[in-house]
Amino acid sequence: MRCDKIWTRARLATLIPATDGGLGLIGNGVIAAKDGRIVFAGDAGDAPAMDAGEIVDCEGRLVTPGLIDCHTHLVYGGSRAREFEMRLDGASYEDI
Repeated sequence: MRCDKIWTRARLATLIPATDGGLGLIGNGVIAAKDGRIVFAGDAGDAPAMDAGEIVDCEGRLVTPGLIDCHTHLVYGGSRAREFEMRLDGASYEDI
């Protein structure tokens, strides 16, 4: 399979509940992306044959899903729905 980018030797946190109560860690993980989408994420031993224009050695670093911390600070003290709408319409944080 031809990919745009492959990350190798990564510790992957799949967040799939593990039998030991852990985070579903994969010790020797591989992630492959093509056209801006992940086409494989899993153990290197389960990976299909792949080649890519760019290969990144993660050197055992932890890779997690894109987590979003959605919160606000008390100083705003009210609904920020209008600000959210403005951001969706393209306003910068500076404009808001």
